[in-house]
Amino acid sequence: MNTTKKIQSVLLSVFSKDGLEPIVRELHKNEVTIYSTGGTETFIKNLGIPVVAVEDITSYPSILGGRVKTLHPKIFGGILNRQDHEGDVQQMQEFDIPQIDLVIVDLYPFENTVASGANEADIIEKIDIGGISLIRAAAKNFKDTVIVPSVNEYDLFLQMLIENNGSTTLAQRRLLATKAFHVSSHYDGAIFNYFNEADDTLKISHANGIELRYGENPHQKGHFFGNFDQLFEKLNGKELSYNNLLDVDAAVNLMNEFKGEQPTFAILKHNNACGVAQRSTMKAAYVDALAGDPTSAFGGVLIANGLIDVETAKEINQLFCEVVIAPAYDAAAVEILKEKKNRIILILNEIELPAKQVRTCLNGILVQDKDSVTDNKDHLTTVTKLTPSTKEVEDLLFASKICKHTKSNTIVLVKDGQLCASGTGQTSRVDALRQAIEKANSFDFSLQGAVMASDAFFPFPDCVEIADKAGITAVIQPGGSIKDDLSIAYCDENKIAMVFTGTRHFKH
Repeated sequence: MNTTKKIQSVLLSVFSKDGLEPIVRELHKNEVTIYSTGGTETFIKNLGIPVVAVEDITSYPSILGGRVKTLHPKIFGGILNRQDHEGDVQQMQEFDIPQIDLVIVDLYPFENTVASGANEADIIEKIDIGGISLIRAAAKNFKDTVIVPSVNEYDLFLQMLIENNGSTTLAQRRLLATKAFHVSSHYDGAIFNYFNEADDTLKISHANGIELRYGENPHQKGHFFGNFDQLFEKLNGKELSYNNLLDVDAAVNLMNEFKGEQPTFAILKHNNACGVAQRSTMKAAYVDALAGDPTSAFGGVLIANGLIDVETAKEINQLFCEVVIAPAYDAAAVEILKEKKNRIILILNEIELPAKQVRTCLNGILVQDKDSVTDNKDHLTTVTKLTPSTKEVEDLLFASKICKHTKSNTIVLVKDGQLCASGTGQTSRVDALRQAIEKANSFDFSLQGAVMASDAFFPFPDCVEIADKAGITAVIQPGGSIKDDLSIAYCDENKIAMVFTGTRHFKH
């Protein structure tokens, strides 16, 4: 059975005219009857190509300020009729309904209007009614009707049109119908999310997914759904992998804690910081961040909170790293970093990141608010007799920011604005502390006068005791254990300052 169909008529109703002219000219060349209305009709007339007004078919004008134009049985009958159904064929003749073989639609830009900060009246007017109805109708009847559902499919359809001499195959119509239902569902999801104020319903839709080389491991498939180019400008390097993207996400979220502060540099590996430092110059910040763990830094993701200059780039270029991220670079610094052709160099743009976190769980999805609390001086309650010094408070808050973005259970050790070591992802807080102390010692850090941050409370005084013996002089933790008094008593007896924040920062 031959399922190839010649296109003899088309209804055009589009918002974006970009790329439309070649399609219109190709349809005209194939002697296709063109129906249209409004601005699209005017566009076609200006090309000098014959066009039949929709109003001439329906005998009804566009009404309500253009809100109702194509919503009419003679239009939808022409789209939805089954050409092999005897009853449909008879009714088409009885009611003088013209056959419509092709529908080309581009919807009002609802999402862009919302993103522009427009007022609600303007946003409501950008909810397309006729267009979305045309898309669904043509897609439903894909056996007989072709649907081009958005400007993004203009090029694909034009290629089909030219290669098939004005015809389409069933497989091509089904493909376009699939794209059409994606467009309509995504569009409706965006409208719902604009109106929805409840937390008991979740609708997520991302267009234009990117297929990655593989997932977390080579035997796993991986995709990224999102607008990567909105967040970054890529200057160099290979395509980012699944693991690269996870590390980049961790790096960006960590460095957002230091936005607007003096030069800060961080190095991450497997989503955890292995080096962070804050200094008067970016070069010094990088050098001291690297000193935190030069072994783990190999193959890591690097991020700065300010401009990367030539001197910093020269230092970075001595290290094998997968990704470098910064809000700006000196032109000469970029050329230095490009010497490694596979090194990914990203400019971080200023955009707002999602306020919700989503992950699969069992046979469903977990959703939570992002941890948006950054501990500051106003959050601190000194619970010991000894109050931390100004310098210790600075280090405590620095450590707390890193701790918030490190896998639990975690302990973070900081001294003089530099990460000395962290214990990450341990099953007990004592193990995390011991890991951090051992790591700091292995890289010849003196922990005398260092501070300690914990993502959660200490259930027993063992951690402050171990920290004291390592040289720690100040501690920041949420508090909230029924045995807080034991940890406080030990700190008082051993002249350790400790502050509570009241906020836990688990990260799993």
